[in-house]
Amino acid sequence: MQWKTNVSITSVQEETLRAALGEAISLLPGKSESWLMLTFEPETRMAFRGRADEPVAFIAVDLYGGAPDAACDKLTARLCALAESVLGVAPDHVYVRYLATDQWGWNGANF
Repeated sequence: MQWKTNVSITSVQEETLRAALGEAISLLPGKSESWLMLTFEPETRMAFRGRADEPVAFIAVDLYGGAPDAACDKLTARLCALAESVLGVAPDHVYVRYLATDQWGWNGANF
């Protein structure tokens, strides 16, 4: 899961996000923290609705095999709530993208 935002992220905020995302990923069937990889890209130059002076975030969720729409809806709600409570980014300033694939490599081979 990749988090890009134009706000700074302190080490305390990052730890809060890591712990919360480790729990939140279980909203998707068959997904768990043991396979969750996170990247944070704070202070990224971003604009939303033509403005670059408001806090925004783009969250990319790449999935092996996919997930049901209802589960993605729940995860999106959780991600937007975390963006707001931890980083101060309003939910209507967050985009969440889901990409699913059956081709995923790890440890020198594909699943």
